[in-house]
Amino acid sequence: MSTEIEQDEPALEVDADAPSLLGKGEHGGVREAVSAYLRRVRGGDMGPLPAVAGLVVLVAIFAAANPLFLTERNIANLFTQAAPLVTLGMALVFVLLLGEIDLSAGVTFGVAMGVFVKITQPGGMPWPLAVLVALGIGVAVGGTIGFFVAKIGVPSFVVSLGLFLGLQGVMLVIIGAGGTYRLIPEPIKAVQNRNLPPWAGWTMLAVVLGILLAVALTDRLRRASSGAPNAPLSIVLAKLGVVAVLGAALVFYLNQNRGTAVRTLEGVPIVVPVVLAILMVGTFVLDRTRFGRYIYAIGGNAEAARRAGVNVPLVKWSAFVVCSMLAVVAGFFFVSRVGSADASTGREIVLSGVAAAVVGGVSLFGGRGRLVHAMIGATVIAVITNGLGLLGFSAGANLAVSGGVLVLAATVDALARKRSGAIGV
Repeated sequence: MSTEIEQDEPALEVDADAPSLLGKGEHGGVREAVSAYLRRVRGGDMGPLPAVAGLVVLVAIFAAANPLFLTERNIANLFTQAAPLVTLGMALVFVLLLGEIDLSAGVTFGVAMGVFVKITQPGGMPWPLAVLVALGIGVAVGGTIGFFVAKIGVPSFVVSLGLFLGLQGVMLVIIGAGGTYRLIPEPIKAVQNRNLPPWAGWTMLAVVLGILLAVALTDRLRRASSGAPNAPLSIVLAKLGVVAVLGAALVFYLNQNRGTAVRTLEGVPIVVPVVLAILMVGTFVLDRTRFGRYIYAIGGNAEAARRAGVNVPLVKWSAFVVCSMLAVVAGFFFVSRVGSADASTGREIVLSGVAAAVVGGVSLFGGRGRLVHAMIGATVIAVITNGLGLLGFSAGANLAVSGGVLVLAATVDALARKRSGAIGV
């Protein structure tokens, strides 16, 4: 029995500490932990550090340029504006970690939403069943891409580009050129247009902090029992404290009335806990399941993973299915916000999704990145879009700035890879 377990769980060179929710463990005290982090940064493993620094700078610039940027109404709008991009970016992480790409994720959710809004018109299908149909479309598209990439060996860029073009034709057939279908189901509308009661926002924060603390303590016990190094407890508690302070500030801010004298509008938007749930479940899958470890292993060295006994084609196929399903979820957030779907839905957002992941620190070369990195990168892009809009800049300026940020992030990634390789030699 023990022999079978060892065969099913091949020894892979995967950094088990890299995907920790609260950071990487090291022997020694706080000074040693900080020194170890600085060594990793100098070695090219910067993670989301450039994106976080850029986010702080952007927020400071836009807040100074326009006082409306940090108002309760705009912050809430920023969360709802970023939700589809955050989710799409997290979806793409699953394939980017493999060193692959899915250029069709946006039009996949466009087709799924086109079908959804059409079959849920008055007298049509019940919306819960229609949700399953839409997710099924995501499974079908992701499975198709995965088959050609994993089984046939066609580059993912080519397959997904073909579907990017072909699915736009499907959208025209479903909705028609210039056609628009209004979103009917109220529960789907509420996700982006309703808020939690103030008490529910605090409950959400307490649940998130409880989960993070439980994960951190479980990791410490597991690593202590196996003799592995642990991060100083002060470092872990400090990171948790930062999350608590920032989370409490946001909940308090969003619980303020941002409505008018006639109508009260307060509370955390419903979409926020939904996105956080996706982040935590997805992080668990990548961090603590065999499937997640295999994704990192394949992205790091596919041939070594294959020789270790990993079913590389199956893992790749599964990753594309997960990516497309999460893309459909991003589509629900998108149509909930705009209130309708037309033939152009999802056509432009996919490149922003790739940009979000890369800007946040996910490597285009595979094997390096986290879901939270995509969230940070998407927030950077959303802040750029929101801030430039408040300052009256055109859509062209927004695209130019976002494109420049993407090129800069990809350059940093390439240089980090080169530097870490040189140090490794």
